[in-house]
Amino acid sequence: MQSDTKATKASWQKIVKPYTEIDNKKSMFQLFNTLIPLVVMWYVTYKSLSYSYFVTVGLALVTSFFFIRVFIIMHDLGHGTFFKTRKVRDIVGTLLGVLTCTPYAQWTKEHATHHNTSGNLDKRGHGDVWTVTAEEFQNMTAWERFSYRVYRNPFITFFIGPIYIFQIRHRFSLSSDGPVERQGIKITNVLIVVAIIGMSALVGFKNFLLIQAPILIFAQSLGCWLFYVQHQYEEVYWGKGAQWSYVDAALEGCSYYKLPKVFQWCTGNIGFHHIHHLSHQIPNYNLQRCYEENELFQNAKVLTFWESLSCAFLKIYDEESGELITFREFSRRYKKSKKAVLAAA
Repeated sequence: MQSDTKATKASWQKIVKPYTEIDNKKSMFQLFNTLIPLVVMWYVTYKSLSYSYFVTVGLALVTSFFFIRVFIIMHDLGHGTFFKTRKVRDIVGTLLGVLTCTPYAQWTKEHATHHNTSGNLDKRGHGDVWTVTAEEFQNMTAWERFSYRVYRNPFITFFIGPIYIFQIRHRFSLSSDGPVERQGIKITNVLIVVAIIGMSALVGFKNFLLIQAPILIFAQSLGCWLFYVQHQYEEVYWGKGAQWSYVDAALEGCSYYKLPKVFQWCTGNIGFHHIHHLSHQIPNYNLQRCYEENELFQNAKVLTFWESLSCAFLKIYDEESGELITFREFSRRYKKSKKAVLAAA
């Protein structure tokens, strides 16, 4: 399915417009049905410390899904889709950013760049998982190949990487940050310290760390996995220069991650990622209805959880075939082509 941006832009904007309406009541309900269970689960997890830490870690995993849902709500606020008033969005977004260890203003700005450059080979590196082309990998030095392999190792991508991003990198400003982003980082950092001190006074610093550390590790790792599989699958779209299309990048460069209903709820419908990338103005509570009522959005790449596991091994984009491939497949294809060149010579 190749879409012509100029030809389809007017039509898809007309299709999504009815779903962009913000309902403050629905938004408030989502806040309550997320934050109240989160507080309850956190307390239950804390009480489990007196029984077994294995039970605590298991409960921390369950609690982490509520943190993921908090992040999705913060994400919607950043897109201007959760409350009608910007001041309310900024205040709530900043507070939720404290829970997720994410400076709201900085992340919102960076994420907007990601939406505008997703699937563009000329503008990689903005909120995405760095991906090289087969030609680029072929021309790398041995050290560069080794470094890329380490970077794309699942342990780094889904464990070390999230810890670094959320606990370290988000504590500092970037060269591209303006006064608003810099101030937001300072406010977030101060409020995180205040929250740690307050919770430590209630339950003790050691207990707080034993509970919050696994919750954040689970939430951030699962969140990175969720983002990863929606942009890293075999038939994913990448374009270059004038050939890149915003519409194609959304409808073909983002998957529909079809999860069981309970996990769809926990992840705030973000599995309808192709629709979200096409129009980030749609609140998460309208995404499923938009999908079900419009055939245009039902042609996206569908990934189930079990199908998505193979995506962890896809590392290199082959421009010739238009596929994301594994390191092994790269070796098979390009060693073969190299031998053919040598034989012809």
